[in-house]
Amino acid sequence: MTEPNPSASTAPRRRHPLPQPGHVTPAHTLQWLTAGWKTFTASPGTWIVQTLILIVVLSALGVVPLLGWALAPLALPVLVAGMLSGARALDQGESLRIDHLFDGVRRHAGNLLMIGGFHLLGALLAALIAAAVGSSAALTGMLVGAFAGVGLAAGGVMLAVAVFTVLWVLLLMALWFAPALVMLQDVSPLDAMKLSAHACLSNLTSFIVLGFILYVLTWIAMLPAGLGMLVWVPVLAGAMHAAWQDTFVRRPALPALVQQNSEPGREA
Repeated sequence: MTEPNPSASTAPRRRHPLPQPGHVTPAHTLQWLTAGWKTFTASPGTWIVQTLILIVVLSALGVVPLLGWALAPLALPVLVAGMLSGARALDQGESLRIDHLFDGVRRHAGNLLMIGGFHLLGALLAALIAAAVGSSAALTGMLVGAFAGVGLAAGGVMLAVAVFTVLWVLLLMALWFAPALVMLQDVSPLDAMKLSAHACLSNLTSFIVLGFILYVLTWIAMLPAGLGMLVWVPVLAGAMHAAWQDTFVRRPALPALVQQNSEPGREA
């Protein structure tokens, strides 16, 4: 009679290797936006309805007494993941459905809510650190007094704004790919945020260009009474899906190889 092997029964399950980010160039940013526009035009009516539902849900959560300020950031990654699921469905030749928006609720809801929790916690920490920097400089300025104190306090406020901006940008980098990694590649929340930040920092120039373009286009979309957001949000979802594909999904160059092997007069 053989005894059970305790080491075999207690061995941890092997985890799948984490996807590693690849290199992208600033030229890719225009390709992502073009892909986002094509994603929107593939099913514009459904995308607009999805965006309206997203805005209504986030607005309703935002007005919940006492907790509204926290509920909307928690729910945002869940809804973003649903839109990414819809973008992937279109990319795979399937039809976009309105209920794709809630795929994040049906799958990986806990992990996506954890990303929302990290989002909320990171924003609070960034604000607290910036407030501490600004308040300490203001207090020092009050103790110094006169014009030197005023200059020191003003400089402290500017430093606090700069600190908050840097921390906020780092948080956005950690959040950019996180919903896609959790929803589409089953990555854990913390690993997803680490990989997202690593991908953005290792392709810093490309994502600086992308961030500037997104900032400008967001303001343009908000100009016509905010109605442009009904188009911009789906375009952004499609662009996020395309960026995730180019950064984390390896596409082997099989079509070109097959085409070369199938040329007339070429034998295998």
